[in-house]
Amino acid sequence: MRKSRQLTLTALFGALHALLYLVSFGTWRNWAIYIESMEGIILGPKIGFLAALLGSVIPRIIRPDDTWMFAIIAEPVSVLLAGFLARTKWKPVLAAYAIMLSAYFLHPFGRMLPLWTILDVLLALFLVYPTAKVSRYLFGHDVKRLSVALLLVSFVCVATDSLVRVFLLIPGGLYGLFFSSYEVLYGVFVGAAVSSYVEDFAVVLVSFFVGVPLIVAASRMGIFEDNKKE
Repeated sequence: MRKSRQLTLTALFGALHALLYLVSFGTWRNWAIYIESMEGIILGPKIGFLAALLGSVIPRIIRPDDTWMFAIIAEPVSVLLAGFLARTKWKPVLAAYAIMLSAYFLHPFGRMLPLWTILDVLLALFLVYPTAKVSRYLFGHDVKRLSVALLLVSFVCVATDSLVRVFLLIPGGLYGLFFSSYEVLYGVFVGAAVSSYVEDFAVVLVSFFVGVPLIVAASRMGIFEDNKKE
């Protein structure tokens, strides 16, 4: 029964993840970003990672885009880390942030690009530990505390998505595939940072109005009993 439920949830969230990408194709942002934290919280790190990976890879086979290599890594990893935080595991998340941010600042471009462009990522870094500590309220019945925990996990999750993309772009060297010079990279990076801050706000807002009732419903259905220890 447990394995059957996990398989069903993996397929369900993977399909939803893929659908959100497909219906948002051509818009300024991929709508799958709005369920990444839910995947991590409800499914846990392992199953959530698998669901996000399937939901990221399959639709890009159907409808590829030029930045596919960013998404198929950033989306599952952000779900994985959200799943760890939801299970009060902060050390793997902190380690991932330390590695990616260190690599970014060690790269010449990382030291040249404006610091304000990654302030949300730096804020998420400092929120990793407190987020893990309050995440136990996600599986309780206090809606106010649940809401706070969900907003924190959602913010760190969306910031993680951004961080992984930045990591791949700068220290990962993918900028060489898309930009002819540092000046071109600078202009796009700064513009994307502004969009990223708008996205942070939108994700947190959606998490509050959609995520809270979804988690409450999932808790009442007993879905967390299979996954909250992973």
